[in-house]
This record gives sequence, structure tokens and C-alpha cells, in this order.
Amino acid sequence: MDHETYMMQAFRLAAKGHGEGGCPIGGVLVRDASGEVLGKGHNALVQEGNPILHGEMAALRDAGRLTNRHDTTMYTTLQPCFMCAGTIVQFGIPRVVIGDVVNASSDETIRFMRAKGVEVVVMDPEKSPAARACVALVRRFRAEKPDQWLEDWGGGPNPALRPG
Repeated sequence: MDHETYMMQAFRLAAKGHGEGGCPIGGVLVRDASGEVLGKGHNALVQEGNPILHGEMAALRDAGRLTNRHDTTMYTTLQPCFMCAGTIVQFGIPRVVIGDVVNASSDETIRFMRAKGVEVVVMDPEKSPAARACVALVRRFRAEKPDQWLEDWGGGPNPALRPG
């Protein structure tokens, strides 16, 4: 599979979302054997007022009903959050290709997916123009709209929930 091509598709979706005033995260779900794009989308927190419609979720929604997703790859411009990582595991998506891990707060979701048997491919922004573009766009967005960035990630840690 040509990771660069599919990640550029995801990046264009992220840029579209950003151009609409939203969070710049795009996702593309691809059938491994044929390379067919089954679904694609971008974060729609702002556009639809939907806090769970992240890029990966939008791609899954666009793909619609499938008997299973056991022969697919999810391309995402940003490291999945726990909601999206959990959905990837729940639906048995065997591979995730990530354009940007630089702007993620930790590698927890990568470790989670790998522990559940998901192959996680992190593209190198030093070698990949698509990954470099993903990192730069999110970095820019975080500087432009830090409150929206925090809102998209659930508002930050809840101070009432103390580790116990």
C-alpha cells in the first residue's frame, strides 16, 4: 500500500476541516487487497457540533455498514485518541497508519492498540511530506485555537476524578 498517497488524502480532508474553522484531523479507511477507499472524513466538532465525530469516526461513518473491517487500514493524520483507538480495536481494524504523533500528549493509545494486536505504522515527518504536513497543520491549529484543541480532546483532565 502506498502510505504517502492515502495520508495525503487524509491530510487534504484535515485541511478542509481546518478551512471550515474546525479541528484539522482527517481519516481514510482503505480496503487492503484492492486499495479502494471505503470511507473518508474529517473532524466535525465545529461543523456539526458533534464531539465524537473525529476524523477516524467520520471515515467509519462514511464507509457505512460492512460485514467487518478485518481487511482494512485506517489512515489518520493525528494519533488516535482513546475513543478512536477503542473503536479501531472494537471493529477489528488490523492496521493504523498515523501521520502525526508529535502533537499527541503521550504514546498511550499507540501502546493500547499494539497490545490489542493492531499494527501501528507511524510515518516519519523527516522522510514523508504527508506526515510533515500533518504535523505542521496541527501545530499551527494548536497555536491558533488552543481552547478548541482542548475541547476536542474532552476538555482536559477532570479535576474531580482523582487517581485512586
